[in-house]
Amino acid sequence: MITIDYKRLNISSGDKILDMGCGPGRHVSGACADYDAMVTGVDINIEDLVKAKSNIFAHGAFAGGLKGRWGVSAADITRLPFPDHVFDHVICSEVLEHIPDDLKAAEELSRVLKPGGTLSISVPRFLPEKICWKLSHTYCNTEGGHIRIYKKNQLIELFKNLGLQKRSSHYAHGIHTPYWWIKCLAGPGNDTALPVCLYHRFLTWDIMKKPKLTRTIDSALNPFIGKSIVIYFTKNPAAK
Repeated sequence: MITIDYKRLNISSGDKILDMGCGPGRHVSGACADYDAMVTGVDINIEDLVKAKSNIFAHGAFAGGLKGRWGVSAADITRLPFPDHVFDHVICSEVLEHIPDDLKAAEELSRVLKPGGTLSISVPRFLPEKICWKLSHTYCNTEGGHIRIYKKNQLIELFKNLGLQKRSSHYAHGIHTPYWWIKCLAGPGNDTALPVCLYHRFLTWDIMKKPKLTRTIDSALNPFIGKSIVIYFTKNPAAK
């Protein structure tokens, strides 16, 4: 499930891309499939990195090869092991809502981004996420779970203060939002409830097949109940 719209990044051949919080590698796979770039997936969770390597290899085999090169590394978002200004593009999808010191994390994302480079951030959208918190006390009190809900202007201000300017934004995954509401009602840890199982099966089918009908429904729902908000920034050429 790709959240970031790569077409908004203006990726050129040879660009270096950081996917911070890469999880099982979906954005690394997506970028390498379509662009001749060097993509580095970073996550603090070793198990996720093992899955990412397997998934990226599988994606490459399925697609008949990848255009880009890739690597994965374990690191903390608040202490990235990279020099200043090394990446042309930085992606951070569904990560900041988990991080206690989000200012330090934002500073690190900005630090490793080249002046003039692009930063893509996605987090859960305020209203759908607020409903999840209301429906389930467990949802927002799980170790390693979501510790805050961002409003759009809060996120823009966080990076504006670091010398990044908003370029554009959109909402994503409208058809996924009801799944999380159902899951909260059933209990976040209850994966066997029939409504949860059926909706999960539907989402898996949609991700794999990408039928035109559900893509149209998803696009229609995004402005109203899109699960994620995605914001694209450009780093000021004079920023540190």
